[in-house]
Amino acid sequence: MSEETLSFDVMEIMDMIPHRYPFLLVDRITECVPGKYSKGYKNLTMNEEFFQGHFPNNPIMPGVLQIEAMAQCSAPILCTLPEYKGKLTLFAGVDNVRFKNIVRPGDRLDMLIELTKVKGPIGKCHATGSVDGKIVVEADLTVAMK
Repeated sequence: MSEETLSFDVMEIMDMIPHRYPFLLVDRITECVPGKYSKGYKNLTMNEEFFQGHFPNNPIMPGVLQIEAMAQCSAPILCTLPEYKGKLTLFAGVDNVRFKNIVRPGDRLDMLIELTKVKGPIGKCHATGSVDGKIVVEADLTVAMK
């Protein structure tokens, strides 16, 4: 049996997670294999509110928002599984974070989230964010289904 690969536009993402502008940090999920991985992206423009203060004349996407974007991108991995349908995906923890480069307006933050372990309602994921094929951030995320 082959694995089903799903994709979701921003309207479908908003059906999965409660985040809305300015805190919705995923524009599209390009690939998702339930229970395995998801790939998605965030297009960054100078219009993002956080660029106004981080930092004036030197806009950089805050690292915590890069982590949050990857956590949001992880949601469909579990919430597309029958046992978690209709559940809320909560960001429960982060470990082993490494920031390797900066993310600026005009960049597309591509994200790959791989599920590494599930025990009951808790999932562990390895997440990477990249710009133009170069990794800018890596982290191990914990998510909880509620």
